Amino acid sequence: MADATIDREELRTGLTERTLIVIDVLPKEYYGECHVAGACNACVYEVTFLEQVKAITADKDAAIVVYGSSGRSRDAVVAAGKLAAAGYRNVRAFTGGLHEWRAAGLPVDEAPGQTMPAPTLRDRTYRVDPAKSMLHWAGRNINGRHHGTIAVASGELTVSRGVPVRGRVTIDMTTIANADLTESALNRLLVAHLQSDDFFDTARHPTATFDLTGAEQLPDATPGTPNYRITGSLTIRGTSHPVACPALIVPRDDGGVTAQGCLDLDRTRWNVNYGSGKLFEKLGMHLVNDLISVELHVVGY
Repeated sequence: MADATIDREELRTGLTERTLIVIDVLPKEYYGECHVAGACNACVYEVTFLEQVKAITADKDAAIVVYGSSGRSRDAVVAAGKLAAAGYRNVRAFTGGLHEWRAAGLPVDEAPGQTMPAPTLRDRTYRVDPAKSMLHWAGRNINGRHHGTIAVASGELTVSRGVPVRGRVTIDMTTIANADLTESALNRLLVAHLQSDDFFDTARHPTATFDLTGAEQLPDATPGTPNYRITGSLTIRGTSHPVACPALIVPRDDGGVTAQGCLDLDRTRWNVNYGSGKLFEKLGMHLVNDLISVELHVVGY
C-alpha cells in the first residue's frame, strides 16, 4: 500500500538480514554526501524516477523501503505513492528519513569531502547582469490579456550583514516586447501603442527605475517562497511613488545573487492613463484594466 510505513528498528533488521531493497530518494549530490549504509539511489524529483528504480529492481513483488531527508519532508511518502501506482506491491516508507537514522547512530556511508557548502549572501555590492535579467509584464482588458518582456539595462544591489540594504535597477522601456501576438503587423501595432504617449511615452522617458531602500526578512519563509519584504521607489514616466512587495533574494552557487519580485501596479499612479475607467467614460472596447502585473528577475555578480 502507498501509505505503508516501516520503523527504524525494522529497517535496521531488514538491512542486516538483507531482506530489503532500500532506496534513498534524494538528489544524487545529497546521496553522495551521506546515505543509509547499503542504500541505493533514485531521485524522486526527477522525471526518470521510475526508470531509475526499475534499474535497481524490476521485480514488482520485491520488498522495497524508500526514505528521504527527515520527518518534515514528504519525499518518501511521494516516492512510495509513485511506486505503488506503477505496480510495485511491497513498498514501505521510512518517514523519519536520514535525519532520524543518523540521530540514532545507525550505520551510514558518507563522504565529508563531497559536502557542498551552502551558498551565503555575502556582504558586498553586486552588479546586475542585463543578459540574465528581465522584466515580464502582463496587461488585461475585458476581452483578454497581453504579455511580454522589457530588458533590464543595468543595476546594483548592496548587501550588509546578510541583508539587502540598497540598490537600483534600470529598465530600458524602449525594448518593450509582446510575446502573445503572432501576427507581426498586430504585434508591431501594440508595441508602438505601448511606446506612445498613450502609455509609457518612451521617446521622452526611455527608462524606468526601481530604487531599493530597505528589505525586511520574512521569518516564516521556506525555500522557493519570498524571504524578504522589499520597499523602494518606482519611477515611470518621470513620476516616482513608493512601492513594497514580497521578494525572493538568494545566493547563487557561482557566488552571485538572484532576486525575484512580483507585484500588481495601478498604472494610473504613474500617469499611464489610456483606457482607464476611473478617468474616462464611455470607453467601449478601449477600456483597459488599471492593474499591470510585473515580475522582475535580476541576476547579479
